[in-house]
Amino acid sequence: MNQQLAGFAPTPVTARMENHGSKMLKVAMQTGQDLLARTGSMVAYEGFVQYEPNPPAVRQIARDWITGEGAPLMKCSGDGLLYLADYGADVVIINLDNDALSVNGSNLLAFDANLTWGVERVKGMAKFAGQGLWNIQVSGSGWVAITSRGTPIVVDCGRGEDETYVDPDALVAWSPNLKVKGKRSFKAGSLIGRGSGEAYQMAFSGQGIVVVQPSEDSTDRLRIRN
Repeated sequence: MNQQLAGFAPTPVTARMENHGSKMLKVAMQTGQDLLARTGSMVAYEGFVQYEPNPPAVRQIARDWITGEGAPLMKCSGDGLLYLADYGADVVIINLDNDALSVNGSNLLAFDANLTWGVERVKGMAKFAGQGLWNIQVSGSGWVAITSRGTPIVVDCGRGEDETYVDPDALVAWSPNLKVKGKRSFKAGSLIGRGSGEAYQMAFSGQGIVVVQPSEDSTDRLRIRN
């Protein structure tokens, strides 16, 4: 191999999921350890890997995705190395150990099929309308990969007594045990940042983390219900 290109070759496998650079996910596939991944995210694979778009288990849960929050998924199975990416977004890998994570559907890249998952209503947001009322919750023990438009910040909400406020269009994921509520800033016509959606934030409190990306989703996830 060309010496300059050799630096981009895959590294030896040391875990089920690993980063190849910051924007690609490498998954070590084994028979009996299926993976659910965002449809269309496969960029390369080695070995024998099969794909089943929208499998029955996904179709059953997808009926709840009427808000547009859903992420179309495919089941990946077989033996080999699987490489996934999402339009150059940064990839963040989390190994859940009898834990749970609530993820914005557009930021969910892949997760072990043995994990329990489903579409969950975001509690504490009853007076808001829009896609942000729903998220995908993944729980159990296994690997999860999420994406971020740029290097994310992970905020530990348990460090102090103050609430953590996040622009919903920059929100990637959070610990589902956190208390969540909406906050309206100033009057409806005020602009804190780039658009009217930034007049509203999500407030988090309790023990857990919030993952925030340095880029705003354009879907306007939260709006005050009239």
